[in-house]
Amino acid sequence: MRKVVLYSLLLVGGLAVAQFLPTDNPGLHWTIRVLTMVALSFIMIHVGYEFELDKSRPRQYGWDYFVAFTAAAFPWVFCTLYFVFVMSPSTLWGEGELWKEMLLQARFASPTSAGVLFAMLAAAGLAATWVFRKARILAIFDDLDTILLMIPLKMAMVGFRWQLAVVVLVIVMLLWMAWRYLHRLRAPTTWPWVIGYSVAIAASSEVIYILSKAIDQTVPLHLEVLLPAFVLGAMLARPVNHDVHRNDALADHEHGPASAGEQRVSTIVSSVFMVLVGLSMPAIRGPQDGAMAAEVGTQASAASSLVASNTSFPGWDWIAIHVLAITVLSNLGKMFPAFVYRREAHWRQRLAVAIGMWPRGEVGAGVLVISISYGIGGPVLTVAALSLAVNLLLTGVFILIVKRLLLAVPEPDAISVATAPAPPAVP
Repeated sequence: MRKVVLYSLLLVGGLAVAQFLPTDNPGLHWTIRVLTMVALSFIMIHVGYEFELDKSRPRQYGWDYFVAFTAAAFPWVFCTLYFVFVMSPSTLWGEGELWKEMLLQARFASPTSAGVLFAMLAAAGLAATWVFRKARILAIFDDLDTILLMIPLKMAMVGFRWQLAVVVLVIVMLLWMAWRYLHRLRAPTTWPWVIGYSVAIAASSEVIYILSKAIDQTVPLHLEVLLPAFVLGAMLARPVNHDVHRNDALADHEHGPASAGEQRVSTIVSSVFMVLVGLSMPAIRGPQDGAMAAEVGTQASAASSLVASNTSFPGWDWIAIHVLAITVLSNLGKMFPAFVYRREAHWRQRLAVAIGMWPRGEVGAGVLVISISYGIGGPVLTVAALSLAVNLLLTGVFILIVKRLLLAVPEPDAISVATAPAPPAVP
């Protein structure tokens, strides 16, 4: 558990430093964002490398996708309703512009931070468990749903654009490649090569973003690195004698090749990633600053936001109450996995999966930055950013709860064996 404590401290340290970073330095924020994408790509390539897929059970993955959809949709719906009916003036409840703004801002609550979750679970020595395997699928589908659900929101903000159809096409193509070429790509998998792959993926994503922004600044093509990196890792061929779970039960085990050198580099990258996630968080400002952070090259005024221009700052005591309420609602929205998979696992394991989906991070922060780029601000944005920060600070606590829930609970295979009828006695 020392790694969990270390990663938690690094997250908190990065978040603390983020409060003092200048918001008018685009180069600095761009560097942090790109480095975060490189580190996330490295982690996700290794997660894909260890990924196992049973192609004989496609219906099971369809059900997993539905469960992940609820984990992405319920927090979004709960937070949107709270932002509209609790934090917005009643005179605006019927305004379509208000609903568009709140739907966009509430998206921050949906995506589980897959990189943070996987690194923390592995650091807690849980990488060989049913909880990790299930959370891995759900978190990836969860972030995929976040990307897909952002498309109709962007259409509501700027209208239909061809770029949005391209995003869907690329996602479908990547998923097909992972299914068709699972662990069949013969390519080096040592850490210098994986870092090279990560840099290439992050660079490609950034180049596509810059070029598409030059074509149409209102709807740039922003392809998250999480899915391409995971798909590449899933395509990489593994040694014939590769044992996926050989060292997973060890607290020091990270995903990827199991040699000591590879594990050491993976730990370093995960540690750097935790700091970068903290640095990526929007800085928290007072009532005089509606926009808490600025996207690179974008300066948007909160005065253009409908709700910001009609809502006064309620005071920090009410902000604290709203942050608590939004944090509780967003995490309650992640609880559906605890009520399903009854044939697969013990209730404590199902509850552990649901709680494991609570950590948020860089993807949620990215949603807030998109909101700012559209000129949306005000108390709601302050509450959203603070809730994201609180959730991030509690990541280590969430993982400790998961660890506690799994104490003395046998793995599902062991459960099925223990509950199977005894064979007839041999005369």
